[in-house]
Amino acid sequence: VQLQASGGGLVQAGGSLRLSCAASGRTFSTYFMGWFRQAPGKEREFVAAITWPSGSTRYADSVKGRFTISRDNAKNTVYLQMNSLKPEDTGVYYCAAQSGNPIMSSLYLANKYDYWGQGTQVTVSS
Repeated sequence: VQLQASGGGLVQAGGSLRLSCAASGRTFSTYFMGWFRQAPGKEREFVAAITWPSGSTRYADSVKGRFTISRDNAKNTVYLQMNSLKPEDTGVYYCAAQSGNPIMSSLYLANKYDYWGQGTQVTVSS
């Protein structure tokens, strides 16, 4: 599976962005998909994830109520809608995929993901 993230950019605090992650491979619909981010000088952190086939979602506390993850299996794409952006949301955002039959707790752990996109920069100015 190859993942291509896009949609990042520069936005003022309070603004919105929608990130997209396009995946190759016919088994995309069976993957658990996640978004992580990494700010300068900090470790990569979990942002959101979505399961298959139920489409259950999980979010980091810091983004709950502001971000929404979704997927379109027909387009092999996962999205991250980010609203009410804050300067602390700044970082490189990565999409990732887990194959096999993962358990729910693995959604939060970067080392459980098998495939990663190249990242897209999100900068939120104050």
